[in-house]
Amino acid sequence: MITCHVRYVIDPYQILAFENYSRHWIRIVTRLGGLHHGYFLPAEGANNLAYCLFSFPSLADYEQYRKHAEADPESIQLVAQAVEQRFIVSYERSFLRPVLD
Repeated sequence: MITCHVRYVIDPYQILAFENYSRHWIRIVTRLGGLHHGYFLPAEGANNLAYCLFSFPSLADYEQYRKHAEADPESIQLVAQAVEQRFIVSYERSFLRPVLD
């Protein structure tokens, strides 16, 4: 399994727009074969950092998801919305593997 961890720097005045965006991406990732572990929005502390985690069985499966998402009408619309509204300032992706006992 491979888990994608995304760290977002968001506009703290547009948290509701980012939350709406997040809810849609959870459904898209699930629809395209992933397991979404949720988005985590600011509550206390920094008001401009958010995170999300989602998993695929392998890196190849993740790459397939990316290809499908690039052509998916809902994904395209969400990316355009994020660019237009500018509620995401920046983001970085990391890939993790679980250690299970």
